[in-house]
Amino acid sequence: KRDTLLNPQVVIEVLSPSTEAYDRGRKFDVYREAPSLRQYVLVSQDSQRAVSYVRQSDGVAWLMTPLDLPTVSIDFPSLGLSIPLGDLYRDIDLSIPPSPPTDMASNAMPTPATN
Repeated sequence: KRDTLLNPQVVIEVLSPSTEAYDRGRKFDVYREAPSLRQYVLVSQDSQRAVSYVRQSDGVAWLMTPLDLPTVSIDFPSLGLSIPLGDLYRDIDLSIPPSPPTDMASNAMPTPATN
């Protein structure tokens, strides 16, 4: 289990207004340095949208797939799993506005795992 925490294959982030730019930019830059990471998924908290980035077989390129229909599934090739986007939002009331942004100072910078 320790190896899973230090060397994740998949990271899923739920975006918030205060961290969205950071999660899409600098944080993803750091995660890409982790050789174990195969997929990075960003999930919107206020609409049925997600973006999946899958590392390609060359180990360098990433395939970005935007997902915005409830019937479309998020595929997790490294896990052999597929989840319909609508299932993620099944019990979520999207008419409630998200909470106001908080201070990003509490967000720790991830560090890539070393072997």
